[in-house]
Amino acid sequence: MFNTLAKAARTAFAVAIGAALLGTGAGVAHAAGGAPVIGGGSGIIIDNQFECTVTTIGHDRGGRLVGLTAGHCGEAGAQVWAEQARGAGVIGHFVYSNHDLDYAVIQFDPGKVTPTNHIGNVTITGVGAPAMFPNIVCKEGRTTGNTCGIAWGDIFQTDETWSQMCVVEGDSGAPVVVGTKLVGMVNAYLAVACFGPEVGTNMNAILNDLNHRGGVGSGYNPI
Repeated sequence: MFNTLAKAARTAFAVAIGAALLGTGAGVAHAAGGAPVIGGGSGIIIDNQFECTVTTIGHDRGGRLVGLTAGHCGEAGAQVWAEQARGAGVIGHFVYSNHDLDYAVIQFDPGKVTPTNHIGNVTITGVGAPAMFPNIVCKEGRTTGNTCGIAWGDIFQTDETWSQMCVVEGDSGAPVVVGTKLVGMVNAYLAVACFGPEVGTNMNAILNDLNHRGGVGSGYNPI
């Protein structure tokens, strides 16, 4: 019963709310020169249309420089620019998008990106277990920056954690951390931006799926 309810809620979120977390091009900062610094919390432009946030950047078992963001941010083949360094040109492209878990894999051009584990007020030193009540979780998003709140946990046991953090359009994909451990990503909010609960996929579910699928992104380790 809970799984049925959760799937119904998930579909509603993906259609009515998740898509709304995509930015629409307003307020984009442009900068020129140098290889842009990219990490969990960096803003990215997808196909010159939408803004989202990088969850994390690192290497897969093949040594490729890859990153993660929300799945509704783009499809395989979509091009990626750094929001704060548009003059650097295309820095990567989507290679895989999973709409069940709502995550996507980006392969970055290592010659066009300076990877980092620290953006804003979030530093990622590894991957942690899903947040549980009453953990305090924080996120770093390209729109609302660093916000924190209480975690309600994986309410429906669907590999998603609910929390009370402020997220709005463009924060999709933002890293969710407990301390310096990456535990999930931002995917959607319920009802009202910044006031309704945030819901996002757990990192352990994403990594398990990547490893099971193989290919680009499998064996991922953050910088």
